[in-house]
Amino acid sequence: MSRITIIGGTGYSGSAIAAEAAGRGHQVTALSRSLPEAPIPNVTYVQGDAADEATLAALIEDTDVVVAALAPRGPLAGTFRDVNRTIARLADAKGVRLYVVGGHSSLRPAAGADRFVTDLSHIPAEFHDEIRAGAALIIEDLPAAPATLDWVFVSPALRFGARMPGERLGRYRLGGDVAVQPEDGGAISAADYALGFVDLIEKGDHHREQVNLGH
Repeated sequence: MSRITIIGGTGYSGSAIAAEAAGRGHQVTALSRSLPEAPIPNVTYVQGDAADEATLAALIEDTDVVVAALAPRGPLAGTFRDVNRTIARLADAKGVRLYVVGGHSSLRPAAGADRFVTDLSHIPAEFHDEIRAGAALIIEDLPAAPATLDWVFVSPALRFGARMPGERLGRYRLGGDVAVQPEDGGAISAADYALGFVDLIEKGDHHREQVNLGH
């Protein structure tokens, strides 16, 4: 059993990961701005601001794994990268493994090809900033972190999110930085993304690399 702290633990991906991890018997703590209306059994909730370093430090002090499941929008629109860099710095200082919920646009259609984020012409302009901020974590920030930080960046298939929830199939496909479904981007439900995510944590086979989960 591991102690797993999820920063953004009541969001779409964070809550699914919390449910999966708690269901397997891990000790799960979830940080969020507001407490959930329907708490997940066996999850400890902490109400607080992810942008507050003292709050983060207290949580990372007492955990084995930290999951950064924040979205680059809303209150974090302008500070998303800074908050994630702080999480990474604190995790490194405590020797805590870091797993980051990523986005699809940071993946590649083929080995050595440009990442999808290099061409956003088919996506409405109002989403460009948050897509670029999310991709910057794996393109710039995490690779620049000290070699002592053990991190994994986990990207989902293209169709992933509250607006397209999907069903739990109890399976997933695991790839590297090349999308496992490059033709149409693919899809994955929150439950199956969480299934793969917690498998990654438990197996511990990946280090300082990007992976992706699809069907």
